[in-house]
Amino acid sequence: MALSIPRFGPRAVDLNRVDRAVTDVCLPEAIFKTCPWRPRELVESGLRQWLRCCGAALRDDQVIGMPSHAVDEAWHGFILCTRLYADFCARAYGRFLHHYPDGAGETDEHGSMAEQLGRTVVAWSMVARPDERCVLWDLDRAVGVEQPWGVDARHVAAVEKQLRRA
Repeated sequence: MALSIPRFGPRAVDLNRVDRAVTDVCLPEAIFKTCPWRPRELVESGLRQWLRCCGAALRDDQVIGMPSHAVDEAWHGFILCTRLYADFCARAYGRFLHHYPDGAGETDEHGSMAEQLGRTVVAWSMVARPDERCVLWDLDRAVGVEQPWGVDARHVAAVEKQLRRA
């Protein structure tokens, strides 16, 4: 299963505002009820990186794919904290960030999961802090998810190479 960000009409999303909101949001224990993987700090780092990528995707009206089952579970937990999640979305993105699971019919027109994950790599390139390593690509393997999702390092490198050319 994978997730993607829905397309929205053009609305300004300030990536600095997104970064501040992601940094400032307190992620309570309840978020991790269905996310048993450890170390939790790594999963939390992945969730925060994902939320920053979502800001770039929303800003550029792109659909991106979820690279981590563990982060996906943490995101589900965050969504279930409805007031906290809605407040976070308003502060970070200026609107609610909906969840569209792969196969729900909402994302079929947005290309293959490989293409969506490629756009996630692009989104990461826009929000990464200097010298920050993205934990999303291999987080599932690092925390022992039985059937890890991830993004192959060769795919990440190929997308990054295309970005450098552009």
